[in-house]
Amino acid sequence: MDLDIRQAILHNIKENSEDQLEATIVDAIKDGEEKLLPGLGFLFELIWNQSNDANKIEMITALKQGVQQSSS
Repeated sequence: MDLDIRQAILHNIKENSEDQLEATIVDAIKDGEEKLLPGLGFLFELIWNQSNDANKIEMITALKQGVQQSSS
């Protein structure tokens, strides 16, 4: 069986409000389940592809800070 995760995620969230999208992300992070990581990765891909260079630099800076704090 060939499962297209991207299409399944888009189908599940296409009608969601901004609050519902935020809740999806927060719940996935809070639950900490490994099976949710591909979905969060795809959501990040969507965000990244819609971001301008300044936003991308801001995300990379936040990521670097998060990595540094988590590894301390």
